[in-house]
Amino acid sequence: MVAHLLRLKLTLLRNGLRRSPWQLVGLAIGTLYALGLVGTGIAGLVLLRSADAATAQTVVVLGGAAAVLGWAIVPIIASAADMTLDPARFTTFAVPMPQLLAGLALAGLIGIPGAATSLVALATVATWSRGVPAAAGALAGAVLGVLTCVVVSKVATAGTAGLASSRRFKDASAIAFLIPLVLMGPILAGLSREIAASTGFLAELARILAWTPAGAAWALGGDLAAGNYWQAALKFLIAAATLAALAWVWKLLLLRALVTPPYAGTAKKKSSGLGVFGLVPATPAGAVAARSLSYWLRDPRYAGALVVVPLLPVLLFFQASQTGFYGILQAVGPLTAFLLAWSIASDVSYDSTAFALHVSTGVRGVDDRLGRAAACLVFALPVVLLFSVAPMFLTGQWQLLPGLVGLSLGVLFSGLGLSSVVSARYTVPVPLPGDSPFKKPPGNVAQTLAVQFGGMAVLLLLVSPEVVLVALQLAGGGPVFGWACLILGPVLGLALFAVGVRLGGRWFDARSPELLAQLAINR
Repeated sequence: MVAHLLRLKLTLLRNGLRRSPWQLVGLAIGTLYALGLVGTGIAGLVLLRSADAATAQTVVVLGGAAAVLGWAIVPIIASAADMTLDPARFTTFAVPMPQLLAGLALAGLIGIPGAATSLVALATVATWSRGVPAAAGALAGAVLGVLTCVVVSKVATAGTAGLASSRRFKDASAIAFLIPLVLMGPILAGLSREIAASTGFLAELARILAWTPAGAAWALGGDLAAGNYWQAALKFLIAAATLAALAWVWKLLLLRALVTPPYAGTAKKKSSGLGVFGLVPATPAGAVAARSLSYWLRDPRYAGALVVVPLLPVLLFFQASQTGFYGILQAVGPLTAFLLAWSIASDVSYDSTAFALHVSTGVRGVDDRLGRAAACLVFALPVVLLFSVAPMFLTGQWQLLPGLVGLSLGVLFSGLGLSSVVSARYTVPVPLPGDSPFKKPPGNVAQTLAVQFGGMAVLLLLVSPEVVLVALQLAGGGPVFGWACLILGPVLGLALFAVGVRLGGRWFDARSPELLAQLAINR
């Protein structure tokens, strides 16, 4: 039965590659990337053979503990996890539990992550090939460590199966995963400073992790090489007990999943009235604005764009703390205005085939453009004003506030007008409704880049008067230029906003059938 489950896994993988050429391309790219990482890891572990035992032990234990942690976390937050051998599929088959556990565990090694982890783990034998006991201990530790990685991933996915069947959990976890990625630079830089300031920090951390379930298996080779046989024996017992405990927990979760598989449906909720639609004017533009606000609040593809906004001040503050130039924080307002204004440039593309609703009901282009822009303004305007004022409490340069507020408002209004034109003229490949916010579908990359960079260049040209006034004030021209920008920014921005809504509305009226056809092609 175990061999049958492994053949089933390989068959499903092969059939998936035959059905989708793009999946084959993705697998090839992922394999090449993994080979590069695996080759680097194996080469480093082989070179560690000539390093001192303490350094080799630190590297192996920290790397192994990081692998266990990764196998525990990634399956939970990955919205597109491999479910080819989902335990719920075996509810109608009387597969003996020991064979099912063994088959599913070994099947977890089939694939790029399992193969890469196994190869790098086995390379630790080369690191500790300084004697027969050390090499044998490294081999036993590698086997225990890899099996622990696989089983802990199964426990994590089985334990969160009920949540994972919820689309809202998948969307929220995918967005939450973006936050540490955006902050990866500051996090790594901060850790580097702390490590550099603490002599022996990594060695002490590895010594502690070696006595935990995450690192005990990876410490066997180093302890045997150093002659610490009693420590190696105790750590072997910790690693074996960890694997046994995880397997027992997985068995219980698997039994529950086979008896009561998670329900992927949604519970019925009582109607709470019209919601956002009850708060807007009963006009075509108001209806479009309410529909857009619903998307901003509920569609994870929009939330994926918004999550970057509150992280922008954090990134700039980190940059300022590194360079000592806190004046860079004053760019938060204009940058936020640009990000939020340009976000609706792909609004029609995010509609996908639901855009047919706008076409079939005969919504006027000017109402469609105005409604989408107004929905963005509801939250963009207060956020931009807040981000324009807040940095002044740190920099103390209040004399620059009028100019920066004028520039931010000019960028926001002008950008919304430009986006209203762009989204009525061009569509770009975006994640489809229900897909992960970070899934990038294939499409015309050249056109997408041309639209993005061309739009940025045009927006910079439109706000150049405000930029010149702020630059003159920064060059020592006095506060009069800042006050002039405070007047010019909103006035010129609103004028360009009105022009953009009207021009975009005309293009929308003339091209709405073509837009719908392009959206259907992009699916």
